[in-house]
Amino acid sequence: MDLCHPDPVELSSGEAEELQRIRWHRKQLLEDIQKLKDEIADVFAQIDCFESAEESRMAQKEKELCIGRKKFNMDPTKGIQYLIEHKLLSPDVQDIARFLYKGEGLNKTAIGTYLGERDPVNLQVLQAFVDCHEFANLNLVQALSSQEGASDVGIDR
Repeated sequence: MDLCHPDPVELSSGEAEELQRIRWHRKQLLEDIQKLKDEIADVFAQIDCFESAEESRMAQKEKELCIGRKKFNMDPTKGIQYLIEHKLLSPDVQDIARFLYKGEGLNKTAIGTYLGERDPVNLQVLQAFVDCHEFANLNLVQALSSQEGASDVGIDR
């Protein structure tokens, strides 16, 4: 007698009923497994879609940041305004100063122009920009050489 595929004639009525229940449960389990596989495939598809959307958002943000830098290099005030309007930079003077201090993709002359404006906000940004520079524990020569970056942007201390 084959235990995996018993001949129904060799089974008692109780065994035949038990075999039917086992087959029914097996069928249900296989259906549940298939549903789980389908759900997993859906989740992976959603993850892929989310990652694509996130990559697209990051690319768009990088593009807007590049535009903002170009605008800044042509007209510093309009560039900062663009970056703030597109939520790439907060209007906080500390954040603006850090952005200028990093200077990634920014023209040093344009930074100097912005910091040299006599508008109260620009003056606050200038002060915060100066505060970004670390002079503690430097001797005079080191401190003066660290001013090269400041003089490159047209700031005289």
